[in-house]
Amino acid sequence: MPLLAPNRYKGKLIVVEGIDGSGKSTQLTLLSHWLRGKGIAVAFSEWNSSPLVRETTRRGKKKQMFTPTTFSLIHATDFADRLERYITPMLKAGAVVCADRYAYTAFARDTVRGVSRRWVRNLYRFAVRPNLAFYFRVPLDVALGRILGGRAQIKYYEAGMDLGLSRNIEESFRLFQGRILEEYESMAAEMGFHVIDATGSIEQQQRQMRDIVLRELGDSLRTGVLRIREGDDGADKTSA
Repeated sequence: MPLLAPNRYKGKLIVVEGIDGSGKSTQLTLLSHWLRGKGIAVAFSEWNSSPLVRETTRRGKKKQMFTPTTFSLIHATDFADRLERYITPMLKAGAVVCADRYAYTAFARDTVRGVSRRWVRNLYRFAVRPNLAFYFRVPLDVALGRILGGRAQIKYYEAGMDLGLSRNIEESFRLFQGRILEEYESMAAEMGFHVIDATGSIEQQQRQMRDIVLRELGDSLRTGVLRIREGDDGADKTSA
């Protein structure tokens, strides 16, 4: 049985994955601007952004209440809400949905936290399979340098402090992200990721992304997806 449900809608789903500091968000933003410049209606969605569970998630993190399983379930609830209320309707309308992180983030992070790999993947079986999934491959030290050099502080769960890897938050962050990197590497071929060398220049990475999009989705982008009406900037971003 396929892991995720096939996309049977007119619109296309493009997702980016990678560890923190991989540069995936920057590249997805550039890609979405490029698509809009071609007159294509683009919708944008981010991980862990549903208003349905936002307050619960915030309070749970603040009080450090989450176990690995409850953390997994709260993110799955967030994902399901965004999928039902925003992503799927946009795909039905014919838009290109650009998602900054998708179910694969849960596959990596939840497994590292000790949740059963099989259980997590079964939990997300309702998710629509992306038309394109990009994985931004970056050495751990490079990614950590980007994050640690640009942050005032690292958050408790972001650093995997709940796992007891180290009492030092930066060392815990390093160990946690390293394990997530291993998970991404182990599933890259299985999930059919288009791997991007995230150590290249921003321009090189973006050019590679665009080439893949045109090669894989070119015909449907020209004739099959929703076009932007004149006077509409097509900049639709989920608050979910």
